[in-house]
Amino acid sequence: MITKDMTVGQVLRTYPQTVQTFLELGMHCLGCPSSAMESIEGAALTHGKKPDELVEHLNKVIAAN
Repeated sequence: MITKDMTVGQVLRTYPQTVQTFLELGMHCLGCPSSAMESIEGAALTHGKKPDELVEHLNKVIAAN
């Protein structure tokens, strides 16, 4: 289960099926150095997304796979 305190890098390593979701939401910084240390919450806020909605969406993606 993904939580908003997990880092983007952690989510991508654990749940690679989330890559497409990040890209579809306009979060193209997946390869940038800060993604390894930035929380899902921080990344969501940086990209104008609501952290809780992003986490919910990502968890639906991993539950479907």
